[in-house]
Amino acid sequence: MPLEERYLTSLMVRYNGHCLLIDCGEGTQLAIRKCGWGFKAIDAILFTHFHADHIAGLPGLLLTIGNSDRIKPLFIYGPPGIRSIVQGLCMICGGLPYEVYVCELNIKDNNGQIFNIENIPDLEISALKVDHRICCYAYSINLKRAGKFDANRAKLKNIPIKYWSRLQKGEIIKDSGNIWQPEDVLGKPRKGIKVTYCTDTRPIPDIAQFAQSSDLFICEGMYGDDEKLQSAIEKKHMLFSEAAKLAKNAQVKELWLTHYSPSVDDPQEYIPKIKNIFPNIIAGDNGMKKEINFIDE
Repeated sequence: MPLEERYLTSLMVRYNGHCLLIDCGEGTQLAIRKCGWGFKAIDAILFTHFHADHIAGLPGLLLTIGNSDRIKPLFIYGPPGIRSIVQGLCMICGGLPYEVYVCELNIKDNNGQIFNIENIPDLEISALKVDHRICCYAYSINLKRAGKFDANRAKLKNIPIKYWSRLQKGEIIKDSGNIWQPEDVLGKPRKGIKVTYCTDTRPIPDIAQFAQSSDLFICEGMYGDDEKLQSAIEKKHMLFSEAAKLAKNAQVKELWLTHYSPSVDDPQEYIPKIKNIFPNIIAGDNGMKKEINFIDE
C-alpha cells in the first residue's frame, strides 16, 4: 500500500526523447511530477500484473497525458486480460485526444517473449512469466549497440562516401544494381545496455537467467527478515536475501530492492547483512535515478 513517505513501485526508463513506464499504481503520476519529468513523452506502459497497487493509477495518468497535448498513440502491454481491464478503467477517462493501443502478451513457457514497441524501435523488450498468485511478468529492456564504423571496409567495397552515414545508422542502400548492408561497414556488435525489472514473485531460477549480465537489476524485496520466509512463500513474494542470491547468480552489475512490505520500516537496516551475498546492493527509495551509458570495451 502507498505510505506517507513511500510511494508504490514503478519504473520509468527514458531514452532518446522517449519514455517507457512499467506499472502505474495509485499516485504514480505524483511521483513522476516530483522527479521533475513530464508526461507527453510516455510512449508505452508495461504492466507486470493486475493487482491494484500496480495498475490503479492508470486512469488518472491517461488523463494527465491527454492534458499534455499529446496526440501520438500510447501503447500498453501486459498479461492476458489487459485489454478488458484497460477498457474498464478507461470508462472513467472520458474522451482522450490520442489513441490507446493494447497488446496482450501470452507467455506460455519459460522461454519468455521478445518484442519491440512501435514508437521506440531501438529498445528490445523481453518478458518472462514469474511465480505470483496471478499471472505476472518480469521485463528486461535491452538497448542494442552496433559495431564501430570501419572506413577501410567501406573503401574496399567501393561504397561511395555519401552512403557511409546512412549505412552506419542501419539503412540498407540500393544504387545502380549494388546493395550495401550496414554489416558491410560495421564491426561486430558492441555491448549494449540491459535493465531488468522483476516484482511480485518467488525467486524461481528462470529469473537469474532472464536477468543475466544486467547493468541494473530492480527486484522486489518484500521482507528484510529471513524469519518471514513462510509469509513470503504464502504470498508469493521474496526476501531481501533471495533477491540478492538471484543478483549473484545472474552476475548483474547492480541490484536495487523495491516493493517493500508496509511492515518494513527501514529497508536500509537489512542491507549490511545481505551484502555478504551480493555486495553491490541498494535499498530503493522514492525518486531514485541512475544514468547508464555505453561502455567501450
